[in-house]
Amino acid sequence: MAGMEENPLDLLPEVLLAASAVGGLLLGCWLPRARQWPVAALGYGAAAAGIVAAALQPPGPAFGGAFVVDDVTSASRIIVLGGLLVVLALGVRPLAGHPRQSEYAVLLQLASLGALLLAGSADLLLLAAAYLLASVPSYVLAGFGKDAAGTEAAMKYYVVGALLGIVMLGGITLLYAAARGVGYPALRAELPGGPLALATVGVVAVTAGLLFKAGGVPGHFWVPDAVQGSAAPVAAFLTTVPKVAALAALYRLGAEAVAGAEVPWAALVAVVSAASMTLGNLAAFFQQDVRRLLAYSTISQVGYLLLPVAVVGRTGLAQPALLFYLAAYALTNLGAFAVVCAVPGRRTIDAYRGLGRRSPALVGALAVCLLGLVGTPPTAVFLGKVTAFSAAVDGGFAWLAVVAAANTVASLFYYLRWIAPTVATFRGPGPAGAAGAAGLVRPAAVTAYAAAAGSVALGLVGGPVLALLEGS
Repeated sequence: MAGMEENPLDLLPEVLLAASAVGGLLLGCWLPRARQWPVAALGYGAAAAGIVAAALQPPGPAFGGAFVVDDVTSASRIIVLGGLLVVLALGVRPLAGHPRQSEYAVLLQLASLGALLLAGSADLLLLAAAYLLASVPSYVLAGFGKDAAGTEAAMKYYVVGALLGIVMLGGITLLYAAARGVGYPALRAELPGGPLALATVGVVAVTAGLLFKAGGVPGHFWVPDAVQGSAAPVAAFLTTVPKVAALAALYRLGAEAVAGAEVPWAALVAVVSAASMTLGNLAAFFQQDVRRLLAYSTISQVGYLLLPVAVVGRTGLAQPALLFYLAAYALTNLGAFAVVCAVPGRRTIDAYRGLGRRSPALVGALAVCLLGLVGTPPTAVFLGKVTAFSAAVDGGFAWLAVVAAANTVASLFYYLRWIAPTVATFRGPGPAGAAGAAGLVRPAAVTAYAAAAGSVALGLVGGPVLALLEGS
């Protein structure tokens, strides 16, 4: 213990978020139930300060190497905290005056805190604790509305999470038995000489738990129902923030824990990648509910994001490709959900008919985000996919890049199915007219405009950003 580095400043973004969550919980007990907005404001401040701290903090191990501050951790911190800021903004209007507004903001911060710890974990026990911290508040958020759909969403989310959480804990036990340690340096040193079958089963089980948080096959079953049944800002959070952290954790597991072992890590992740992108796209083809369509879209996006994870250690393009793609995906996906939040009365694709005549700027933002998710230039996801495909080819998985390219072309179909009615002429009364009477939710609309513009801007300056990531 004497040799451990226990400087709390190494976890400054996490400490700020934890302090804000605890402070917000206490503050909410004293504020009038109809005026809880200072709790959200406290969360804004903690997230913004955490982004600055993450950008300035030097790399190095923390707390005996259980947590690592490096490029992956720093980028994940910035993306997660930026996503938290966006989701807090999306909840401004729907939660205004809500008697449990403070609990909503605190739950978002606690789930984000778990995501931050998940991204920087270099110890299996800390990984398990972070998994629980990221999961439990998310279960509550899914059922926050206390309606039938939200309750069903929370229950399905919880059941799948509990099952795969137990599987993950079993995998940690097997890896401890195989390597006689839980730290990633110990695993890297001992797994190559340990029992291969034990190590393989353990790695598969831990990977399954992280894939639940990422929303990828085989832990994807909760995604459509949780996204459809929960509030739109919560759905935006669940499909973005935990996914970023889980993919960063998967990357670190492959780069630091199983590197050098005979465990078929690359083949495992490649198969999961192909399955996730293919299943997500096929299931999204004929969806009518826009939230369910976006849910399956996020499953397919996991498949593309796993491309650089599959080739970790095989090419130097893997890390910059993953980090850039994570930032591009988070920004673009949040922009699409911001449009959904801006017109809450429109739940189906047909309900968006004629929206272009009422709000052309919002439809423009929607088109940019949806075509961005396809990978259309000059959006950021386009460059993210190009670098991810290049990493796969450079790492010896050209077949996986071909599968990803075919899935990208196929995904254009269901995104265009959503865009087409928005520019069509509105004919007579119906769900679109009823929804249009309520007007736009302005904070969400502004967020959608900013996210769409940010996606294009990040795509235009992607070259220098990638150069920075490759050189760091």
